This record gives sequence, C-alpha cells and structure tokens, in this order.
Amino acid sequence: MEKTLQQKLIDAANEARKHAYVPYSGYKVGAALLTRSGEIVTGCNIENSSYTPTVCAERVAIFKAVSEGVVDFVALAVVTDNGGSPCGVCRQVMGEFMLEGTVLIADKDGNLLEEMSVNELLPRAFTPKHLGH
Repeated sequence: MEKTLQQKLIDAANEARKHAYVPYSGYKVGAALLTRSGEIVTGCNIENSSYTPTVCAERVAIFKAVSEGVVDFVALAVVTDNGGSPCGVCRQVMGEFMLEGTVLIADKDGNLLEEMSVNELLPRAFTPKHLGH
C-alpha cells in the first residue's frame, strides 16, 4: 500500500477519534476503513455505562459500511493514543469481512507503528467457510 494512502487512512482515523464517546475509560479510538472502490468509512468507539453494549471504533466503521451495502474492504487504520491493537471481537469481525485485508496501527501523532494482515492478527480465524457457506 502506498505511503500516501496509508497516511490518508491514518489521518481519517485520527480525525474520527475526536468523536469518540469515552466518558468511562477516556481511551479514544478512531478507525478508517478503505473499501475496494476507494471509499473511506470512519468510526469511533462508543462506550456505555453498562459496558457490554460498548462498541469499538473498528466495528463501528465496518458495520457502518455494511449497513450501507459495502462489504469489500482493503484496509483498516486504527489510531489510539499509544498504538493499541484491535480487541479479539474486532479481529473476529475483521476476519468475517477482510481476512486478507491490511491493518494499520498508528498513534495519535499519526505515526504508523505496525502493518499486518487480518490473517496475521487472527490466525486460524473462524469464518463463514466453517459454517459451510
């Protein structure tokens, strides 16, 4: 992936962080998802006092795109203060839609810290093929 496109995704994810609703943890996360058609779909984490309904930025971006009829993704940038990695639930959702896709992990200053495939993040992923689909 071109460095300019990587930075565009990281910048979009960093901008999405500004909308995070995190009154409990204070840990803002932004995500920017690149579709096969070149569209960028963003998301931020949204907490809830009951914790279980809390949703991560990565899933917000993916579900937002899917709800708009887009299911073909190339890359996802995730930006946190310190370059935190996607949680297991987000990895599973990424595995559903973009197992061969690229994940960019960056910090709030826009520094790319890691680049890997979803398959590397979630080895031996449980996917639709395991259900016979």
